[in-house]
Amino acid sequence: MATRHRNPGIRPHPTIGRRLDYAARAGFPATCTVLSMLVTQAPFGIPGQAAMLPAVTLACIWFWSLFRPAAMPPPAVFGIGVLLDLLGYLPLGVGVLTLLLAHGIALRWRRFLGQQGFALTWLAFLPVAAGAAVLSWALVALLTLRLIPPGLAVFQAVLTGALYPVLAIPLAWAHRSIAEADTH
Repeated sequence: MATRHRNPGIRPHPTIGRRLDYAARAGFPATCTVLSMLVTQAPFGIPGQAAMLPAVTLACIWFWSLFRPAAMPPPAVFGIGVLLDLLGYLPLGVGVLTLLLAHGIALRWRRFLGQQGFALTWLAFLPVAAGAAVLSWALVALLTLRLIPPGLAVFQAVLTGALYPVLAIPLAWAHRSIAEADTH
């Protein structure tokens, strides 16, 4: 006996190619974030380049959590956070906690911010970036038992907030170009 789908209509047969296409589209946000993280680690010799890793990572997590949350689930954010901790030489858990909190905030506000323009989305991101910088600064100081200059947290917050528009433009283009594939 044939199974009936909940939604009537004609559906293409789920071939291997269609499944691979869907998997590639679903995995694009996490893959894009990881590749962006790796690019920040290339030896470009830019002053303050080490601060770009958490800035780029947080901006990507915020964007994809707002606009494609199904493709950026908490386990993917957790894995990206572990990679952030390893690449950034942070105590394990600092990047994980920071990114998971930002992800949760983005999910909480996604229905509202998804209907707003870019400016309001960016303005909503600025306090998240500041909070993430302060949280990371405090956790690193606490876990390493060292007093770290607070100017580093301020620099991190400003850099993260300033990089978001630069990253959001290509991410928005990529988001539009990887429209949801037919999943049936």
